[in-house]
Amino acid sequence: MTTDTTVVCFPYEDSSSPIENRIEDLLSRLDDADKAGLLFHTMVSVQELTEPNAMFGLPSVASLIHDRRMNHFNLLGSAPSGREFAEWQNAAQRLARELPLRIPITFSTDPRHSFTDNPGASMLAGPFSQWPESLGLAAIGSARRVERFAGVARQEYLAVGLRVALHPQIDLATEPRWSRINATFGEDADLASRLVAGYIRGFQGDHLGAESVSTMAKHFPGGGPQKDGEDPHFEYGREQVYPGDNFEYHLEPFAAAIAAGVSQMMPYYGMPVGTEYDEVGFGFNRSVLQGLLRDRFGFDGIVCTDWGLITDSPLMPAKAWGVEHLTPAERMLKILDAGADQFGGELCTDLLLELVDAGTLNRDRLDVSVRRLLREKFRLGLFDDPFVDADRAQSVVGNADFVAEGLAAQSDSLTLLTNRDQTLPLGRGIRVYAEGVDARHLREYATIVATPDEADVAILRVKAPYEPRTNGFEAYFHTGSLEFPSQELERLTSIASAVPTVIDIYLERPTVLGGMEHTAAAMIGSYGASDAALLRVLFGDRSPLGSLPFDLPQSMDAVIASRTDVPFDTAEPTFRFGHGLRYDA
Repeated sequence: MTTDTTVVCFPYEDSSSPIENRIEDLLSRLDDADKAGLLFHTMVSVQELTEPNAMFGLPSVASLIHDRRMNHFNLLGSAPSGREFAEWQNAAQRLARELPLRIPITFSTDPRHSFTDNPGASMLAGPFSQWPESLGLAAIGSARRVERFAGVARQEYLAVGLRVALHPQIDLATEPRWSRINATFGEDADLASRLVAGYIRGFQGDHLGAESVSTMAKHFPGGGPQKDGEDPHFEYGREQVYPGDNFEYHLEPFAAAIAAGVSQMMPYYGMPVGTEYDEVGFGFNRSVLQGLLRDRFGFDGIVCTDWGLITDSPLMPAKAWGVEHLTPAERMLKILDAGADQFGGELCTDLLLELVDAGTLNRDRLDVSVRRLLREKFRLGLFDDPFVDADRAQSVVGNADFVAEGLAAQSDSLTLLTNRDQTLPLGRGIRVYAEGVDARHLREYATIVATPDEADVAILRVKAPYEPRTNGFEAYFHTGSLEFPSQELERLTSIASAVPTVIDIYLERPTVLGGMEHTAAAMIGSYGASDAALLRVLFGDRSPLGSLPFDLPQSMDAVIASRTDVPFDTAEPTFRFGHGLRYDA
């Protein structure tokens, strides 16, 4: 990637030596502080390396590397360009080289190629190519297309030094109200299993190596069956329930991921209720992590907890569901006993060292996880060259070909729900009243008018409804009712009654259409699509190719009556999984 003139000082730095030999040589040289640092995976931002992160109340990157010996970081935010991103990463790696053993940093990232902006789940694309959300890839339904997306994302990640994808999210969307459906492959286990295999191949290749990005599948054993659709980031959403006795269904995509060679796994915050498994959060759950993941599925890769299980953070209390009564030290021991290797989002290396010094934590158990973590760094080639080429990053990240492919995928994911009287595709030059559409793009196709009365057609882009939460971090999680508020439904219906109307709904969750499927001239479901991507389809430059990745429920009564863990369980849905019209039909 770049020239690295570091002289080989230790046997573990000899790239010609077998990896297992290199691991054992380095392990023999690590002191307890080095080992402790490896077991923590926390957040950093692209900012001055010596400055604390004021937003998240975190120490500087330099302090985390030098004082806590940490070298696994979840990178938040972005740089304006691929070049600046790469230069920042190289500067951080140089800081790590200042320590005696020169252990390289492994940088990870939440998804950053789509449209969602949630600091707890994903980020806007920034300088990277922009693609539909995972739901949109599921709407396209092609494992080959998913593998191609992952291959593009891999190249852009590699160019700037991102080596672990904190994704794919392969939970199943069996509870329509859940706020994190957008990042899943939908409701069907067979489809999700097919797509996750392509996703992992695209990021990792046939074998994990120097040109791979490691994948961390989440959230084992499936985070979809959330009681009342609430999310376990918050105490009121901590329970996962299985009224249909359908726990096994949610394991299917994870079995497919393991068969495809996934390198890492993340358990969710939730705690299973009313099952054969311990009623504690999955990160603490030995019956799930050791019993299911390690023993039954034979997974020997890295298990990293979700963020913030041990100590309180400035954003929220620790998510220690079912073990709230335990001290932070006891929680740490329970996580390790459960079979996990890393503590996500934590900084308390001193606490781990106290447990080792007191003999409460056996060093042999510590070394089991240290070996796994070192093995991946060696397999990714980070010890041989952790640096990236800033010139190459500038040419790879967001290049025109990748951007064009992402735009095409956005268009192809669009799902045509209704098309009364063949309203679509629209003719160029018509008079259009529009809401939620950038006039700069629309003017390329039509004449824009100010009111529905002046228009030949109205185009309305709206988002799936939700009940806003105003308590800080909770505001990013769209949950609650799937019905449009009555005033908004009346407003949209009145426009559709006055002029032929095309309604595009951003389906971040399954939506109750409230009869608009009958009053609108045409309805489209989207899952992350720019105005340019949408207009190409509306005006016939491309055909919509997407199919629904979940059912669209008829009513909230049907949602409430359905079983949280069972797919396709709402009575008489408005549209079924797989529905999607074509222009040439």
